[in-house]
Amino acid sequence: MKKIRSVLFSAPAVILATAFMAVVSLICSFWDRGGRAQHRMAQIWARILLAVCFVDLEVKGAGKLDPDASYVVVANHASYMDIPTLYAAVDLQLRYFAKKGLFSIPLLGWHLSRAGHLPVVRGDARASLKSLTEAAKLIRERGISPVLFPEGGRSERGIQPFREGAAYLAIKAGVPVVPVGLVNVRGVLPMHSMLLRPAAVKVRVGEPIPTAGMTPHDRGRLNEILQERVTELAGELPVHANA
Repeated sequence: MKKIRSVLFSAPAVILATAFMAVVSLICSFWDRGGRAQHRMAQIWARILLAVCFVDLEVKGAGKLDPDASYVVVANHASYMDIPTLYAAVDLQLRYFAKKGLFSIPLLGWHLSRAGHLPVVRGDARASLKSLTEAAKLIRERGISPVLFPEGGRSERGIQPFREGAAYLAIKAGVPVVPVGLVNVRGVLPMHSMLLRPAAVKVRVGEPIPTAGMTPHDRGRLNEILQERVTELAGELPVHANA
């Protein structure tokens, strides 16, 4: 029954909602170059996706965040549904890093650029550092809150070792960093599967960690704190790099 519902209802509804809201978002961009209207469309899109996938979403700790402030949001990454879950749960001007090559694709690239998402070059440490420095400037200028998944990709189980980019970005921008634990998002869409499943999902928002007075030399320790907090909030075990 669940498979039939996914194939005949949830999956088509997700595709239609994504296509429709993408067009609406692109239209909005012609009079809103700051991306705020597009962000509102993304929140609506996310809530539609969770609804048609029969996701029961519980959010804890969101009241710790000032919706008018900027943060760097750090979360564990387990599913393609992580992004819509965060859009639906956190009332901030969220933006995401996307591969730089995507920005040159017609329609998709226009949307990413106009919405204020951030390009990043993967596999090139120097270019990635430059992207983070430019992103820090945009955080201060536009009041946005970028989301990063420091594991570097989806994790099939547990929490993979964090990379230091999120800690560096928060310190460079001079804004607090917020640890977020995503619980059971794998239950909606596991890795290696395209079958959408009903599930109870929790988003646990931790206390913002101030970065005032920190320098880039402090990023290692901040990164360790972030991994500890996210791991605790997500209720998962850390996975060693050689495991």
